[in-house]
Amino acid sequence: MSSIGENERIDLLDFLRGFALAGIILVNIGPLLSVDPPAAGTAASAYWRFLYLFIEGRFYTIFTFLFGVGFYLFISRANSRGRNGTVLFIRRITILLLFGLVHVQFHPGEALTVYAVSGLLLLPFYKVKRDINLVFAIVMLVVLAFFAAKIFMVIPLMLLGIAAGQYHVFERITQLKKATAIFTVIMFLSGAAGLIFQYQSAPPLPISANDAHPVQMQQFISRGITIGPLVSAFYAGCMVLLLQNHFFRKLLAPLKRYGRMAFTNYILQTVLILLAGKVLGQVNPLTCLQSLLICIIIIMIQLLFSTFWLRYFKFGPLEWVWRALTYLEFPPMRKRT
Repeated sequence: MSSIGENERIDLLDFLRGFALAGIILVNIGPLLSVDPPAAGTAASAYWRFLYLFIEGRFYTIFTFLFGVGFYLFISRANSRGRNGTVLFIRRITILLLFGLVHVQFHPGEALTVYAVSGLLLLPFYKVKRDINLVFAIVMLVVLAFFAAKIFMVIPLMLLGIAAGQYHVFERITQLKKATAIFTVIMFLSGAAGLIFQYQSAPPLPISANDAHPVQMQQFISRGITIGPLVSAFYAGCMVLLLQNHFFRKLLAPLKRYGRMAFTNYILQTVLILLAGKVLGQVNPLTCLQSLLICIIIIMIQLLFSTFWLRYFKFGPLEWVWRALTYLEFPPMRKRT
């Protein structure tokens, strides 16, 4: 979620944000609507395993990394215009914290407050040499991933994004096609080995930590957190390679608009999930497959909404508010015809 002017946006970042958002909702809906673990041998059971192997801890990693990239771009571009990027960033991140403090009342596992605090902590690293940031981020990420310290992994993931910004990776991504392909293959092999390692600890039934196999369940989840960055990097690499092709850029264009309104859509996901819970009455806990259906419907609604909104407006609703409060001025909202 970065504030980049309409003519300065790096489209690839919006595609990746949209891709990450579409995965995040699949995980967030579970605790928000108290989704029941499925019975053994059912389609819901297969989906549960799929969720914890390929979704949980994979998409938030990409989203966090992109926040770090946006962090760097925001300050750099503000400085290049003769503004004080550091002061603007502090104001911007403080506003994000206030939004997060409201959002967390409805969504206890939300990320905005964590991102805001982490952004403030990492502010000094903006001026640190890129090689140091890169090495420090990788070492810290490896250590924290080894101990499955998910909440603390936000710091190195964001710092990795800052380093990517310093290296101007996304501005020259077309020149790095071969390197991206090699990176993606390495991440595929590493991620595949990691998934096999995680699957070996899968409990016989998809159960909660309070049931019969809590130790095995915890080990399964912890291993998933440990290998998460590898799988996430493979996903991101695949997306980058696909988007080098004009056909896939056209096919996946709705994701770009979805990601361009990442702040609005992230909050809106919570609103729509809770609204769905109210409509369904919560008489009985939802099943995994019902939660999947709700997520698909919400994503489709948001894709259509984002496409329609950006046809007429330059910014998403909350992006406009965030920008106005950051710069203490009202940016033009409507597109010129």
